[in-house]
Amino acid sequence: MMKLSFSTNAYVRFSVFEAVEHIAAIGYEGIEILADFPHLYPYSISRTDLVTLKRTLERTGLMAANINANTAMGFYGRDFWEPLFEPSIANPDPFMRKWRVDYTRQCMDMAAALGCRHVSITSGRAVPGTPPEKGMEFLKSSLEEILTYAEKRGVHIGMEYEPGLLIENFEELESLLDHYQSPYLGVNLDLGHSFVLGENPDKVIRSLSGKIFHVHLEDIRSSKHYHLIPGTGDMDIPHTLGLLSNHGFSGYVTIELYTYPHRPDEAAREAIQYMKTIMNEHSP
Repeated sequence: MMKLSFSTNAYVRFSVFEAVEHIAAIGYEGIEILADFPHLYPYSISRTDLVTLKRTLERTGLMAANINANTAMGFYGRDFWEPLFEPSIANPDPFMRKWRVDYTRQCMDMAAALGCRHVSITSGRAVPGTPPEKGMEFLKSSLEEILTYAEKRGVHIGMEYEPGLLIENFEELESLLDHYQSPYLGVNLDLGHSFVLGENPDKVIRSLSGKIFHVHLEDIRSSKHYHLIPGTGDMDIPHTLGLLSNHGFSGYVTIELYTYPHRPDEAAREAIQYMKTIMNEHSP
């Protein structure tokens, strides 16, 4: 049976501890925690903070569904309007690439400390001056290190594709998964990204079935990549959740609404009201 989660990246005007309290009070079962400023950035979080966070999760009854290691705004020490993916694991600069691999290892450490099984990552963008095929070489080299550590920590890595990234569609991701054949590498499937790309959800979910570790969900209008509250855009969310259920997905569906930092509680409430009805209909 699929479970409903909400991402703290909508609560960047709150501390991670406050975000947990708000999301739990609204009624979600799980929580995705942003591994970036201002929440769980690994280079500024202390062991005491992690212990406190784990106790807060236990007290509120929330399960850590995913550690979102997609962005790295903390690297630059400032805020950005849009998610920032560099330095990525495919960056041509060896120092930058090593930094991102080390950051990902620390995110896996945090996940293990919180009892979370999943960490999501992206490939990063195709960097100007570096042909995509060369970027793929860097990406695969980084992934080998990451997957070795993932097996050691017992944490699963979910790669998320997105328009404009080096790995930007399900076919490219499927090829990468086939290359590794690792039980520790799977998919963090963002259904909104897939919709923006015009992908067939039946084909995507059938092709990736069994490899989907965690799901991101938002609504999309007019094929523009702007995250909307589920039920307010053009996506056929009931149909897509039905496909997930039919293919045996029983993990967390995390509502990702980083576009609503000005009213996260309202967005989270609207989303859960819409989603609960649909998920009840499509749960086995």
